Amino acid sequence: MDTPAVIIDKTKLLKNIRSMSGIARENKVNIRPHIKTHKLPYIAKEQLASGAIGITVAKISEAEVMADNGIQNIFIAYPIVTKEKIQKAIELSKRVKLILGVDSLVGAKRLSELAVENNITLEIRLEVDSGLERTGIPYENVKDIAKEISTYRNLEISGIYTFRGPVLNGSPTLNFVEAGIEEGEMMVKLADQLRKAGLSIDDVSVGSTSTSASAATVPGVTEIRPGTYVFYDAMQEKYGCCTEEECAAVVKVTVISRPTKNRAIIDGGSKTFATDVQPNQAPIYLKGFGKVVGHPNIILERLTEEHGMLHIEGDSPIEVGDTLEIIPNHICTTINLHNFIFMKEKDNTFERYEVLARGKLQ
Repeated sequence: MDTPAVIIDKTKLLKNIRSMSGIARENKVNIRPHIKTHKLPYIAKEQLASGAIGITVAKISEAEVMADNGIQNIFIAYPIVTKEKIQKAIELSKRVKLILGVDSLVGAKRLSELAVENNITLEIRLEVDSGLERTGIPYENVKDIAKEISTYRNLEISGIYTFRGPVLNGSPTLNFVEAGIEEGEMMVKLADQLRKAGLSIDDVSVGSTSTSASAATVPGVTEIRPGTYVFYDAMQEKYGCCTEEECAAVVKVTVISRPTKNRAIIDGGSKTFATDVQPNQAPIYLKGFGKVVGHPNIILERLTEEHGMLHIEGDSPIEVGDTLEIIPNHICTTINLHNFIFMKEKDNTFERYEVLARGKLQ
């Protein structure tokens, strides 16, 4: 195949899927993986076949792609607040089981108004800010806002959810076990408070790739939503969530120039590798923009649009025309840069898949 190209090892992929599904089964919780990582209906179907109850997406356009390819149970874990997007969600809810995320009275009111206008009831979950300080109702305000939203017509609150990541006692952490337990306990406690206030809360949805395993052990948690675990990446390995051997995705590149002993250039730059996870940042201090497989003395040090600059420590026999495999720092946003991935089968043959939900930003 021509380079640069994303290669997925199918054996590792399926092993990762089965492993996380096994964690969910063992703890008697549902798994609803986030497809933001792979953006492929093919892989979503493998996750469903392994026990996932449904999938999670971020955008209505992602949900439409998945629905068009046969996925029937979808949670949009992202506030939908514009009339155009709400109407699209309403139309989609007529053909699949759709759950919508809400984190404001304004957003809920708009959903309610259009649901009434279309004579349809929408299932919603309330997003809770449990410490990441992104979207989500502030934890201490959830009860009051939930009670208000519960009065809005044609909306059915079925649960609460959060995305917190590796945060413990309000700070980033590498103690994923305690972080997941704290996340789960916070949300279960909140769900109990809402039930005492008269609200029917069935779903308590939590968990990222790093925290799902421990969050799932908390009694009262009903669902986990990991995403990156299907492939893993250099960031997850450095965090300690996986080994290099478990990383299922690499970017294959070609050395196009070797101008000095300590520098080589590859045909993949910032249009090939995601740059949102920068090197040398706390708490994990990654070296470079990806891990060069089999070459611990080579660092993907710099990127321009079409060029990747490798810094070589000591000697290396790599020459112009050689190919390398690099595990990206962040696989989710790297996948979104590529039109196709190549699935490596056990017999070392490859099958090409179009990344159908790539670039679905609306």
